[in-house]
Parts: sequence; C-alpha cells; structure tokens
Amino acid sequence: MTGLSDSFQRPINYLRISVTDRCNLRCIYCMPTCGVRLMSHCDILTYEEIHTVTRAAAELGISKVRITGGEPLVRLGLSQLVRMLAGIKGIDDISLTTNGTLLGNYAAELKQAGLRRVNISLDTLKLDRFEFITGQNKLKEVLEGITIARAVGLNPVKLNMVVMAGINDDELLDFGTKTINEGWHVRFIELMPVARGGTTASQFVPVSDMRKHLEQLGGLEPCLADVGNGPARYFRFPNARGTIGFITPVSEHFCFRCNRLRLTADGKLRPCLLSEDEIDLKQPLRSGISLSGLKQLIEETAARKPLCHQLAEGHIPKDRPFSQVGG
Repeated sequence: MTGLSDSFQRPINYLRISVTDRCNLRCIYCMPTCGVRLMSHCDILTYEEIHTVTRAAAELGISKVRITGGEPLVRLGLSQLVRMLAGIKGIDDISLTTNGTLLGNYAAELKQAGLRRVNISLDTLKLDRFEFITGQNKLKEVLEGITIARAVGLNPVKLNMVVMAGINDDELLDFGTKTINEGWHVRFIELMPVARGGTTASQFVPVSDMRKHLEQLGGLEPCLADVGNGPARYFRFPNARGTIGFITPVSEHFCFRCNRLRLTADGKLRPCLLSEDEIDLKQPLRSGISLSGLKQLIEETAARKPLCHQLAEGHIPKDRPFSQVGG
C-alpha cells in the first residue's frame, strides 16, 4: 500500500484544519453553556505553520483539505491561506465548513484563491428558532451566503442540519422539499453527545427515524455524491435536483472507512474526533523541526488512530468542545 495509512490499513488522505477556536455564534450542541476559554493569538498556528504541516502531509499522501473552526471566516485573511494551500503539490481539493454568516462577504475571493466548495451549518429555516439555536439573529445572512456561494461556483454547496428532537425535527420535510424544488444538497446529522451545552441525550434522533419521516415526500433512491470525501450516504427523491445525505456517527458509525486526521488551531494533530489522543506539532514547528521529522510525527499520529470510537461504551471526550476541534 502506498501513501499514508493507519495500523488497520485504512488509507489516510484527508486533513481537517481548524484555523481558530473563535466563533460568532453559540450553537447549543457545539458550545458549552459555560463558554470556552479562548486561546491567545500566540497559541494559534500561523498560516505559514499550517502550510508547512500540510506540505508534509501532502508528501505522505494527503490530497484533500477541509478548513474548519470555530468559525474559520472570523480569522482575518483566510483567502491567503487557501491560496497557500492550493499551491502545494498533491493537494487537489480544498473545502470549507462555515456557519455561513460571513460567507457572502468572502465567497468570491475564496473561490478565486482556490477554494472548491463549502459546507454550511444550517439547522433551521425559522427566524426565531435560528436565534434560539445559535444565539444570534443571522438567518438572513446565512441564506444570502448560500445564494452567493452558489453564484460564484463553490458547488456543490452542502447544508448540514443537526437534527434535535423537540427543537428542529419538525423541519425535516421543509429541508427535504428544498432538495426537490431548489436543488439543495442537505445532510442530516445525528446529534453527538460531546461537549453539549443546551442539548440532552433525549433530543437524539436516529437516522432511521429521520428517513421514515422524510419518505412522506417520496421514496429515497440511493445515489453517489457529486464530490466529497466524507462519511455521508446519499439519496435523492424522484425528480429532485438536489440530494439528501445522512451522517450516522452514533447509530451506525463509519469508523471502518475513516480516512482523516485533524489539526487543531493550537497545533495538535488528532487521529480521531472522538478521542482525546493528540500529538503536538506546534512546539516542534517552532523549535525548527525538519520536514522529515514532521512527517514522522504525522505518521505516528496515523498509526495511533483507533479502530473505532467508544460512544456506545459511554466514553465521551471531555478535553475539547467541538468549537476547538472543528467538528
């Protein structure tokens, strides 16, 4: 086997990069109710350091990069980083996960810099509910961001909806209809019991229940994703222009095909979202580590990738909220 792989022979070709722990929203399933202690500016990797890590990873076989946060667009000059990453030999896909509130301001320059596509977190289409879930009245900005992203060619624009019983599960049909009439690509995600703020385990909705509800709109036909390297399984309603995706981290984990590593904003490389294991790259970077030495640390991280997460056994990581890992 060529390229980077873990100890279970899973190929690793995807790096998620968190560029900041800051966010301009406070989503109830992501940010703890008590908030988080924000990192200082000097604790965050510079764009040059991120470029160095990505270059080393690319030489090992990483070809796909996703930029995350916090909210990545609150960090100044993100288009500069995209341009730097796009220039790395071997990187053939750069994407962004965002809450969409600032996307309309930056979509065109991000596309020009080399960004291929975006995923936008959108858990409701209702104004009052959006404010309840996120703490901000910014639904209009998100919808404008979606329109502008599609217009400048950041396609397919994917919408990520975390489904929560009693909060937004009554909007499944509304989102499903958007895939039929407006060509939206919607991914429904199970609520994960990690670093919860204003959500509880009773609000978990398995994908099996989501699917039954959505089938009121018609039969779901399996289909392939247009592009992407993530864990969703895709379907389409008859004659729909868009797609439905399901992400099942709890009821039917996809660890057996996990292909990613995660770089936190403060320079820790993690083999698994749902594990507290991580290897520090920041201090070696700032101590002048060679590219070959950096590649050894990346290979060590991949080798430590667990076979699967342990949510079913009650192991819930407590060291970092999603807002610091990139979700």
